[in-house]
Amino acid sequence: MKNILVPYDFSDVAHHALNFATDLARKGSDCKVTLINVIEQPTPDTIKTMGIVGHDPMQSLYIKMLIDTAKGKMEAIMADSSYKDITLKYKIVLGQPFKEISEEIKTSGIELVVMGTSGSSGAEEFLVGSNAERMVRYSKCPVITIAKATSASDVKDIVLASNYHDVPTSFVEHVKKLQKIFGAKLRMVKINTPASFTSTRHDRKQMEEFISKFGIENYTHESYNFSNEEDGVIAYAEDIDADLIAIGTRQRRGVGHFLAGSIAEDVVNHSQVPVWTFGLDNA
Repeated sequence: MKNILVPYDFSDVAHHALNFATDLARKGSDCKVTLINVIEQPTPDTIKTMGIVGHDPMQSLYIKMLIDTAKGKMEAIMADSSYKDITLKYKIVLGQPFKEISEEIKTSGIELVVMGTSGSSGAEEFLVGSNAERMVRYSKCPVITIAKATSASDVKDIVLASNYHDVPTSFVEHVKKLQKIFGAKLRMVKINTPASFTSTRHDRKQMEEFISKFGIENYTHESYNFSNEEDGVIAYAEDIDADLIAIGTRQRRGVGHFLAGSIAEDVVNHSQVPVWTFGLDNA
């Protein structure tokens, strides 16, 4: 892994994401971390709400102030001795967060996005709600979401939540790469719900075939009963004291509804441990 992108809005969770990303970068060689701060251009209505009177001249002045403030904060991070052993840089761009982050992924060869699951309030806020969910669902590269301070060095057990049916080979290869980076055990689980129940015998056979087909190593596997999939994933991770959850997403519902985007997004929104997601439509 050579390029990690951290959407950064100067909030606590963004800083947690930065620390996780730099810790992860230390596990590889020649890995660089880029911080991207997206400044959304205010509309005339937004400017009025903020108490700024005027049109283009005042708007331009206000945006320049935001850019200068962001640059000062970024330069302070660059000067932090905690990151002196990391190749760290930053970008400040104007636009819509999802669009600008997606463009950066495409043009800079980003291999992983690490981002907080909530953001700050006010003009710098862009990691909350729909923006984070859109990144999880539509990102062309894997995304790790961070809810609280976590060290990448502490990741020893990774929950892989799946239905283990019609999973693209490319997705599994990304999971195996993730497991190798952390040197972690893969804790494979299938969540059984009343609405979509299969027997333990069926699940065991399905997972063993999956393991054999993809050459999975250093793992455990089991089925887990719960009222719904998303809460079941989180409950299982809590029960085994897992350090990270890995789950696939889909841009639309299709074969294997368990892996549909909304379930992964619900897990991201409620999990206290980091969540790695990658689009099955990208695989």
